[in-house]
Amino acid sequence: MATTNINVRVDTELKQSAETLFLVLGLTMSSAITMFLKSAVSHDGIPFEVKRIPNVETRAALIEYEEMKKNPGNYKVYGDKEVISD
Repeated sequence: MATTNINVRVDTELKQSAETLFLVLGLTMSSAITMFLKSAVSHDGIPFEVKRIPNVETRAALIEYEEMKKNPGNYKVYGDKEVISD
């Protein structure tokens, strides 16, 4: 089977840590990346969960929003054309 090169730029420390881990596992960087790519193709996607975790401010806003939905009477409701000023 023909092969091709992939060039990837990563942090030096990450590369060294990964190489050390793969060495212990009996893998090369190339074989580990090949395993990841084959797994991604087999799963028809990333072979592990990838999710976006909101930052503290966004989490606080989401909690506030849920509270507003539960108790709408505690909050002022604005009409479509009202202007909110400071």
